[in-house]
Amino acid sequence: MKSSNPVLSRLADRSAQHATFQRAPAQQPYGGYQAPAGYGQSPEYGQSYAPSSTERMTVDDVVVRTVAMLAVVGIFGAIGWFVLPASIATGVAIVAAMAGLVLGLVISFAGITNPALILTYAAAEGLFLGVISQAFESAYPGIVVQAVAATFAVFFGMAALYKFKVIRVTPTFAKWVIGALIGVTVLMLVNFALAIFNVNDGTGLGLRSGGGIAIIFSLVCIGIAALTFALDFKQIEDLANAGADKKYAWLSAFGIVVGLVWLYLEILRLLSYFRN
Repeated sequence: MKSSNPVLSRLADRSAQHATFQRAPAQQPYGGYQAPAGYGQSPEYGQSYAPSSTERMTVDDVVVRTVAMLAVVGIFGAIGWFVLPASIATGVAIVAAMAGLVLGLVISFAGITNPALILTYAAAEGLFLGVISQAFESAYPGIVVQAVAATFAVFFGMAALYKFKVIRVTPTFAKWVIGALIGVTVLMLVNFALAIFNVNDGTGLGLRSGGGIAIIFSLVCIGIAALTFALDFKQIEDLANAGADKKYAWLSAFGIVVGLVWLYLEILRLLSYFRN
């Protein structure tokens, strides 16, 4: 099952190359010494196997690394909010957003599992979110707490629906979600391009103007973002069951955090529309 998340969708193909259950036959020691009976033998063929040289990824590994990334996002978010002087906050936010975008694309398409680089991405996103959140909070007091609470409520709600099999990730379900994701992405790009050329007084298609169309579009984006988590949970579960290398837990966590950041920004924007 392919995930809608471009990060996680690449992991299934790699996991087969790093599955720890694919172990090479052990060589016989010098002198003809045999391992104790029953030790490291295949129950089907009675052939001895060498111990695994890598650790298998588990769902718990992904959870721990996701929490670590969110902690970094939170710390640097606090720096962006409380520490950065107002005179440079906007510039730092722009640089952080660009850095986060570049790092995100590199990590996604190159399949990088380096913890330092992934945590650097989290730090860049944290700075950007901290400055943006402070600006929204100044304009709409209390909105950030509401957005954070709603974001995690949606995430854990989807996790519960997936765990108790209320939502079943079938090929048809995946196709609809991925198709919807591509659709809203294209609409956002078109809206951005039209806004640059000052179409409709810079509002483009009106998807971010704060009106009725903008509210509907944000609700659709939030719904799609929520559904993509179900596909991500399925992908992570499949990777763990396939015995993927433990290092891919970092890349899986990165994919989850990317989804959370998108969901938070959409909820933040939607709440601001209602405040207006």
